[in-house]
Amino acid sequence: MRGAGGLVLAGALAGAPGPAAAHDQDQVRAQVTPAAAVPGGQVEVRVAGCRGTTGAAGSGAFAKDAGLTGSGGGTLTGSARLRAGISGTYEITVTCDGHPHQGVGTVRAGAARATPQAPVRAGGGGTADLRPVAAVAEEAGPGTRHAVVGLVLAGAAAVAVALRSVRRRRSD
Repeated sequence: MRGAGGLVLAGALAGAPGPAAAHDQDQVRAQVTPAAAVPGGQVEVRVAGCRGTTGAAGSGAFAKDAGLTGSGGGTLTGSARLRAGISGTYEITVTCDGHPHQGVGTVRAGAARATPQAPVRAGGGGTADLRPVAAVAEEAGPGTRHAVVGLVLAGAAAVAVALRSVRRRRSD
């Protein structure tokens, strides 16, 4: 029995996106650099999978949508400023090729963490700042000052031994 119900079902299936449309949605991906940024900071947005040369990336973390541009090679880039006073992970929605692609990337916002700029001598996992090269050179080994002090002490010891030997010979 093919009644009105069959026509409604056929119409509903015809309106559903086919495998090609769903596949296009899955190819769009957004990447943010730096991956974790401080509130109020600037991030670069790189989107892959769009066919056009322009688009926009929006997120609850952005102060305003990032305008995206590219040369038509499938990659669009732009920048956005994070809103002040936010923290957490936010989804990114990209609009390109005439429709939005929701949840194609994330951006993390939070307080800045101090990170070392160079490795630490003697282990410690990079938890301390690297001191200037001059300070490191002084710790590398004995310098001129240490050599002079050592020579003075060795000379004083030699004089003490010589005087003791002379006293011993006189008493014998």
